[in-house]
Amino acid sequence: MDVFASPAFDDHEQVVFFFDRGSGLRAIVALHDTSLGPAIGGCRMWPYASESEALTDVLRLAKGMTYKAAMAALPFGGGKTVMIGDPGSDKSEALFRALGRAIDTLGGRYYTGEDVGTSPADMDWARAETPYVLGHSGSSGDPSPVTARGVWLGIRAAVRHRLGRDDLGGVRVAVQGLGHVGYHVARLLTQDGARLTVADLDPNRAERAAEEFGARLVSSEEILGVEAEVLAPCALGGVINDASLPRLCCAIVAGAANNQLLEDRHGAALHARGILYAPDYVINAGGLINIAEELRPRGYQRERALARVQSIAQTLTEVFERAAREDAPTSQIADRIAEERIRLGRQSRAALGAPAAQPARAAAG
Repeated sequence: MDVFASPAFDDHEQVVFFFDRGSGLRAIVALHDTSLGPAIGGCRMWPYASESEALTDVLRLAKGMTYKAAMAALPFGGGKTVMIGDPGSDKSEALFRALGRAIDTLGGRYYTGEDVGTSPADMDWARAETPYVLGHSGSSGDPSPVTARGVWLGIRAAVRHRLGRDDLGGVRVAVQGLGHVGYHVARLLTQDGARLTVADLDPNRAERAAEEFGARLVSSEEILGVEAEVLAPCALGGVINDASLPRLCCAIVAGAANNQLLEDRHGAALHARGILYAPDYVINAGGLINIAEELRPRGYQRERALARVQSIAQTLTEVFERAAREDAPTSQIADRIAEERIRLGRQSRAALGAPAAQPARAAAG
């Protein structure tokens, strides 16, 4: 497996493979860029079909975290961990303690937390071996509700820009994926008056959401072609691709999933079709904003985190308006803004003769 030749490799600073014989840990940690500060990024556990698939995912996710932190104006860089395994059957205390020891060897250049397939309880086990874990049960906890709040605010901003409406009453939203974040997104949208169509690979989860939110239930194969004002991808990435694009019947794509565009060119394809895209690493930054609050001098304060999440709508609006002025895809505009912020951070550090990013310290309590 050639890391440097991977199509997903983008000048990542460090990629480390970890194996622990006793626990069965197989993990990859990727640090993309620490120009703005130590890297932050969650730990995803998934039954990848191959190591190559896992490597591609971690490289793409780490880069997304760099851009996410930059667009959220946070003094952190981007990283990610993927663990190869089934989160439904392969978890153990030994596994996550081994993960904690692995993270500790990076010396504070990277903080991890929960992500798809992991939980605050898993992070508690990892935290027993290293201080470089965020989102454990003794701190900010599950970031999903905060991520969902940012996505909801972002959908409102997209609807305002594209449809000229200040509310979601009667707006049709197709929600793909009803996991930790998707469920909370659906709840907030329902409370705001939206009419939902939902789908999830887990039929029990899908049926529960359909009943609770009065939503129309369709299959995971159908959801991308549902006629709606908004498509909200809240499952795994790569949902906007050559196969799905001709099927889209929406005015807006705005959801919680990371890496919704399979390739960069799919952002241009959405633009060509007149579909407004809310760049994923902008709209779903609420979870990162939430756990990053743990590293503030006075420690985690939920109200302060929620106040910062409000900025997601404003940032998206700026992206939408600039894209409209320049007649360019929103994905390209967001990339340009993020890259400029990263470049300025790198230049500032070089001008000051600053050393490599040093770990922040979470306040006690």
